[in-house]
Amino acid sequence: MSRDALLIIDMSNDFVHDQGGLSAGKPAQKIVSFIVKLADQFNETGKPIFFCMDAHEANDAHFNLWPVHNVKGTWGAHLYGSLGEWYVTHKQQQKVHFIPKPEYDAFIRTNLDQLLKQYEVDTVHLVGVCTDICDFLTAYGAYSRGYATIAYNKGMATFTDQHERFLEHMHAIFKTTIID
Repeated sequence: MSRDALLIIDMSNDFVHDQGGLSAGKPAQKIVSFIVKLADQFNETGKPIFFCMDAHEANDAHFNLWPVHNVKGTWGAHLYGSLGEWYVTHKQQQKVHFIPKPEYDAFIRTNLDQLLKQYEVDTVHLVGVCTDICDFLTAYGAYSRGYATIAYNKGMATFTDQHERFLEHMHAIFKTTIID
């Protein structure tokens, strides 16, 4: 029997809101209610939930590649809409975690792997943005550390036309189970 955790990736104002610095816009907004329902399901069964969020300094070298986004302490770095409300309501619960991440892969330079091991997790469920960047590379981070991965087609979005292709890559390369 698997021991599961939910990773909600980069669902910030900057990635989701129309006025965000690097927004996936309507496709990202469309997945919010699905993610909230999934978070409720994980929470009701006592499974850990991790909000893995870009957290950049104002002068981050990352901004040589991308528009400014998710600068620590700004509106853009806050969780978007009802996901932000969900987090505020549940953040005091022991199995709800906020993981600020400096890289695409939520495992790099964070304590995510350590926390997953403490919960004896063997399978991570992935939702959020962007399918072809942080979601894909976090799937790799999980795979390379021995976790099984599950990705939700209805729970991921991106600002490119690469959504389906990168879900296929996750399945082909990391053996990720894709759930429609």
